[in-house]
Amino acid sequence: MKGTNIGEFEELVLLTVAALMEDAYSVSVCDELSEHTGRTVKLGVVHAVLNRLEEKGLLKSELGEATKSRGGKRKRFYQLTIQGKNALVQAKEMRDQLWERIPTVNWSKI
Repeated sequence: MKGTNIGEFEELVLLTVAALMEDAYSVSVCDELSEHTGRTVKLGVVHAVLNRLEEKGLLKSELGEATKSRGGKRKRFYQLTIQGKNALVQAKEMRDQLWERIPTVNWSKI
């Protein structure tokens, strides 16, 4: 297993896989990310990140059944592992700790 440090986009992909649950495959992850982040997300980038997260042990995948609508091709479905959940919890805790360090400021006066 490679290192488990995750970058911002990797975190977004992990969160999206967790949110989609059993419907998490590359196209659905890409669509969700585009919709909820307002970013243009390329499918090839999502594929690369999903593969990298699986290599790190943060995701696992399995092939679904072949369907006629996909010309007999099978979808690869992704699921968060315990290590993936732990990585997300650690990232959230780190962000929360940093947010708590920001002094109370009246932002309307800045």
